[in-house]
Amino acid sequence: MTPPQKPPLPHRTPQANTPASRTGHTAKAQEAVAARDDLAAALSGAGVQLPAMDVRTPWPDTDGDDSARPTRYALVHLGVCSAPVAHALAAVIRKGAAG
Repeated sequence: MTPPQKPPLPHRTPQANTPASRTGHTAKAQEAVAARDDLAAALSGAGVQLPAMDVRTPWPDTDGDDSARPTRYALVHLGVCSAPVAHALAAVIRKGAAG
């Protein structure tokens, strides 16, 4: 008996020249890319940079061919950061929450 296969990794940030038929609802992915860029700019203005931010679409369902299904949503993936960056991010959030 073979072990069950893992689903593929989530899709990364769509390229501008990727046809809509391959990426599902590109408007949702474009909205997430704009949100990621807005967040990155705000963080940069506060002196914080998250080095691994990107956009991902949800895992495909495993019950058949998903190529015809539209993307339901896209997520802004904040990635990982060093401890000093995490402390800086926490300080900026606290300052904003107190303000």
